[in-house]
Amino acid sequence: MKTLSEYLQDAAVAHGHLCAGQVLGVRMAMLGLQKLGIDDPRGKDRKRVVTFVEIDRCATDAIMVVTGCRLGKRALKFRDWGKMAATFIDLESGKAVRIAARESSKALAKSMYPELEKNQQQMKAYQEMDENRLFQTQWVKVGLPPEEFPGYKGERIVCEQCGEGVNFHREVKKDGKTLCRNCAGERYYEVVE
Repeated sequence: MKTLSEYLQDAAVAHGHLCAGQVLGVRMAMLGLQKLGIDDPRGKDRKRVVTFVEIDRCATDAIMVVTGCRLGKRALKFRDWGKMAATFIDLESGKAVRIAARESSKALAKSMYPELEKNQQQMKAYQEMDENRLFQTQWVKVGLPPEEFPGYKGERIVCEQCGEGVNFHREVKKDGKTLCRNCAGERYYEVVE
């Protein structure tokens, strides 16, 4: 694995700037991989790691940089829970560790560097804080069905209403029909005529 400083440089390039969220994400991912005993997540261990992130903020970009997990590779899973947390899973051993940033770390950063503005306080302090003061760590169990694994090749279903294909068992049975989630009523957009 690279050093904290090297990962922070990589994260700043990938994200466009360095911020407190990037520092949290890098440290979170480094800790998760260390707890799982994964040394080379972008090389020889690249197919061992699946990561669930719980927020769509800066830390997620940093976690991707360190772990090599990507949505397009099906190794990064997003759960929109609004929490500064991530779960790292070793597919080889089945072990999983969830790491969440402690709310108290913000106040601790302020007390460590009261002369700095908030983001600078946090960026500096989060690089120095002991992992136990910065994060809460829990060993967890994550049940992954086969369709959640990277590389899964499954049946493609065609929605009976719109005709679009649906992968990975994401179809819905409703009123005796096989539908995509949009046609079943779960939509994030409306068609504009």
